[in-house]
Amino acid sequence: MRSIIGLLTKVKNRSTITELLYSLTAIVIALIIGAILIYFSGHDVWKAYYNLFYGAFGNSYNLAQTLLKTTPLIFTGLAVAIGFQSGLFNIGGEGQLYWGAFATAVVAITFSHLPGLILILLSLLAGAVAGGIWGSIPGYLKARTGAHEVITTIMLNYIGILATTFLLKNYFKEAGPVDQTRMIPESARMSELIPYTRLTWAIFLAVTVIIIIDYLFKNTSLGYDIQAVGKNRDAAEYAGIRADGIIILTMALSGAVAGLTGSTIVLGVLHRFITNFSPGYGFTGIAVAVLGRNKPWGVLLAALLFGALEAGGMSMQLFAKIPSDLMTIVQGLVILFVAAPAFIQLLSKSLRGADQSE
Repeated sequence: MRSIIGLLTKVKNRSTITELLYSLTAIVIALIIGAILIYFSGHDVWKAYYNLFYGAFGNSYNLAQTLLKTTPLIFTGLAVAIGFQSGLFNIGGEGQLYWGAFATAVVAITFSHLPGLILILLSLLAGAVAGGIWGSIPGYLKARTGAHEVITTIMLNYIGILATTFLLKNYFKEAGPVDQTRMIPESARMSELIPYTRLTWAIFLAVTVIIIIDYLFKNTSLGYDIQAVGKNRDAAEYAGIRADGIIILTMALSGAVAGLTGSTIVLGVLHRFITNFSPGYGFTGIAVAVLGRNKPWGVLLAALLFGALEAGGMSMQLFAKIPSDLMTIVQGLVILFVAAPAFIQLLSKSLRGADQSE
């Protein structure tokens, strides 16, 4: 008992190293509770968890599916985390990624005569710029009028999704019953890393963006200004930082990263723009950012956890015959426990009290 208390106390007072230990402890506890639920529902616990792990990491194809599901969540989670650094809650990633996807598809189709690498880079740039412009709007409204970014980004999500649908249907729709553009040229498509998996080098682009953002916040004056405004806007302005400009710039940067979500999906997965293509990447990115403690590398690990749970959960459902509702409960338990530090603190106190009473 004393050893468990000691472990939990270290996790509670976590540093860089113990942060990982805390997360692993939370995952184990969540899986134990999930195992109890699976057992009492009449299913094989070993078979369920074997398929959860195997479905996420068991072979190259399954690993590729995990990374495929991880990639868009890295971008959207990082977009939210960037906003948080400046004290802003950007929940407009969904609208921003739609504009990014739409701009990417239009540019790839319009400039199809360009060489492949140039066309891909230009299409990615278009997606980032489109997402950045859409993100800067709530930033401007926040800086100039004080309009709360939560409200404006929610409204702009609807406007962004419906506006891209309108433009598609009236100007870029391919003939047929489905609202979609025609396919982008072969030269604009990101090549697969593993054949027939749809996993492209977009995963490396996502990691590169993480490295850049991490460097920005740790080693540049701009990163310092962003974080200073997030901690205390009045103090930052007193120190000579133009808070309004930083807010607009931060939201534009956040939107640009979210826009890359749509870009990589169009260039690497769908190869066209389709209405309502996102299953909610922008909203899931909020949970990813919170789970990753709003740190770039934390976002990577959180996105990987989400991707593994989704890929492994499908395997649980198909091969272990775990009902989708029960599978979702297990996934939710893992996410909840990792995201709830207070639980570890409460458990530590409970165990300490039980130990003292012995």
